Amino acid sequence: MSRRLWMLGAVLAALPVVTVTGCASAPPPPPPESRVGRPDRGAQLIAQYGCGSCHTIPGIDQAGGLVGPPLTRFGARSYIAGELPNNADNLQRWITDPQAVEPGTAMPKLGVSAIDAQDIAAYLYTLD
Repeated sequence: MSRRLWMLGAVLAALPVVTVTGCASAPPPPPPESRVGRPDRGAQLIAQYGCGSCHTIPGIDQAGGLVGPPLTRFGARSYIAGELPNNADNLQRWITDPQAVEPGTAMPKLGVSAIDAQDIAAYLYTLD
C-alpha cells in the first residue's frame, strides 16, 4: 500500500511540471500592425488580383470565396498558412511566392510584386 501512495505522490508532484512545460509551446503573439504600405491601395489590389475568389475578406466587394481560409481577423492571428510566424516579412514572402514557402500549397503564385505585397499586407493587418 505504501508503494502505491508513493507512486501517486510522484505522479501528482510531476503534474505542475507538465503544465508549465505545456505553456512553453504557446503560439507567438499576434503581429504588430504593419508600419509600411498603404492599406487603401492594398484593398484595391486584393480585388484586382482576385483574392476574393478563394478567400472571404472583410471590406472587399465580392470576396466570399470558400477555397482558402477566411482572412477575417487576420491581424490577430499567430501564424500564416499554419506554419510561418505572422509578421510583415513572412506575409509579404507568402503573398509573392506561396509555393516557395510551402511547395504544393493550393495558393497559386499570382505574380504579386514586392510593393503590391507590402500594401496587401498592410490591409490584412487592419483586420483584427
